[in-house]
Amino acid sequence: MVIDIPISELMTKQVIYLSSNDGLEAAEKTMKKNHIRHLPIVNNGKMTGILSLTDLQRISFANPVSETDENMGSLIYDMFTIDQIMTHHPMYVDVNDGIIKVLHILAEKEFHALPVLDNESLVGIITSTDVIRYFLSVCES
Repeated sequence: MVIDIPISELMTKQVIYLSSNDGLEAAEKTMKKNHIRHLPIVNNGKMTGILSLTDLQRISFANPVSETDENMGSLIYDMFTIDQIMTHHPMYVDVNDGIIKVLHILAEKEFHALPVLDNESLVGIITSTDVIRYFLSVCES
């Protein structure tokens, strides 16, 4: 039986994020180094957007696997800013929301990650991987 547990129990709490003043090359390197595909963008303590690896791939030939290709998109990345390609005002969930709400959003919107806010502060991120791990633990218990 699936229990509608709070996402605060499942989310990644150590969120890696950038500001819109950071460059796209730094964003790509951060994603590759940390094996992540989504970076919340935080400015003045407030989340203003989210940047995904897909956003980077739309403007370049970013390789999501290779960590050895240096400066692969640097020429193109110099032509754009994070603010120009990120999703502004992304959908998010509240820290007190349950997993069922997250499931509906991930399924209906075809998202793979949702920032988690407490009031207006970024406190976590919940990904499709987090949800899969939860269901694996439920199925195996």
